[in-house]
Amino acid sequence: MAAKLSMKLLIDRESKKVLFAEAGKDVIDFLFNLLSLPLATVINLLSNSKNGMVGSLSNLYKSVENLDKAYIQPDQNKDTLLKPIPPLAQAHLLLPDTVLSSCNVNVKLYKCTNMGHGSYFVKDPNLTCRWCNTKMSLLDVPDENKAAVGAVETVEGGGGGGFVKDMMTYMVLDDLVIKPMSTISCICLLNQFNVKDIGNLEEEVVCFGMDEGLKMLEASLKGKEVLTIVFV
Repeated sequence: MAAKLSMKLLIDRESKKVLFAEAGKDVIDFLFNLLSLPLATVINLLSNSKNGMVGSLSNLYKSVENLDKAYIQPDQNKDTLLKPIPPLAQAHLLLPDTVLSSCNVNVKLYKCTNMGHGSYFVKDPNLTCRWCNTKMSLLDVPDENKAAVGAVETVEGGGGGGFVKDMMTYMVLDDLVIKPMSTISCICLLNQFNVKDIGNLEEEVVCFGMDEGLKMLEASLKGKEVLTIVFV
């Protein structure tokens, strides 16, 4: 089953805009992890987008792709530029794999047997699910997806893996400003957005996967209304 994340949006029905979202650790780890993606990986991920990449970076990518080997140094490989390995060696299971790294092929993944916790993966079979304490079971990864196992959330280092701490709720603004959730912050934002009629606000829980993840990456490069563009 494909990985899915969820968050709760607060939408202004009058302006048809997302004011902010309430999100957990998994969503924040995904968003922060976008910063670790090499530029060539971003171009590759968005190459099949309906609108394509903005500017000339895609032309630069294609230039390397189309360059004959006769012009390349014998000790160099096109994939060094076209398919670089992210510095953190972990992209995210929500994004399609673009990193062909042989060092990831033999890594085994384990997941919770509870379907509701299916997006939680670890590399240590002795660990239990952080939500229900169930023993993890081996995940059968198709051969064509084995290179993506470096994208898995790991917990060997403690603290729930990923980048931010668990057991905390975060606020994600439309322009992807992220901060810890608090009542005071919510009130200040409503004032900042000049919301006069609370009745115009509605909550909506959205689940999103690979397609929406790519759209968020693309929208973040083009403007400051990312959540509105993708979900409204």
